[in-house]
Order: sequence, then C-alpha cells, then structure tokens
Amino acid sequence: MIKLRLKRFGKKREASFRLVAVNSTSRRDGRPLEELGFYNPRTKETRLDTEAIRARLAQGAQPTDTVLTLLERGGLVEKSVRSSVLVGQKKQVAAREAAAKQAAREAAEAKAAAEAKAAAEAAASAADEAPAEA
Repeated sequence: MIKLRLKRFGKKREASFRLVAVNSTSRRDGRPLEELGFYNPRTKETRLDTEAIRARLAQGAQPTDTVLTLLERGGLVEKSVRSSVLVGQKKQVAAREAAAKQAAREAAEAKAAAEAKAAAEAAASAADEAPAEA
C-alpha cells in the first residue's frame, strides 16, 4: 500500500519535512517513490505539488493524519470529521456530565449536613432552656 507521509530532514532541532509517497513498509527517512511537497512547521510554510498529489490519491494512496491536515489546509481534500475527534467529544461530554452530577451530589450532602447541624443546635438550645424554666 502506498502512503503519503512526511520525511524529516534539516538540522537538529530545526526539522523540516518533505511530503512523500512511499511504500507503507519502508522506513520514515527511506527512499521515497515520489516527492510531493514540502512543509516547515516553524514558519508554517507549505508547498504542495497538487497534480501529483491528486494522481497519487486517485491511485489509492492513504495519507497519514498529519498529511491529511496539510492537504485539507491546502484545499486538496475536503475537511472531514475524524472518528477520533468524535470519540474525544463524547468523552468530554461524559466527563462534564459526571462532574455536574458529582457537584450536585456534593451540594446536596452539604445542604443535608447544614440542616442536620441546625436541627442539632435547635434541639440543644431547647434542651438548655427546658431545665432552666422548670
């Protein structure tokens, strides 16, 4: 299977990447089938060979997530919602609901404790007044 992925080059701590078409089993920095573009993450500079990329996609090449994002920014691929995003959103909603339930539970416990304390104080004050009057 052919993959569209990034190949690292440049100095230490100053990486730049080439967008390349490679066999899926080859090494990250191995010899590519074709170089299709360039991406510099420090300056956000991107150059893409649109015709070659479209040809590779038409042949069935699979872009990695990072390359897919670059292609979406370049307008070569329509933006799509990835399943990982949907899963993350569901987890966030569930976490918010759990936090709201926990907060409501803690508020109810605090209210019950305050009512119990007030009732105990009222009973204590009533007990103190009763022997004094007798």
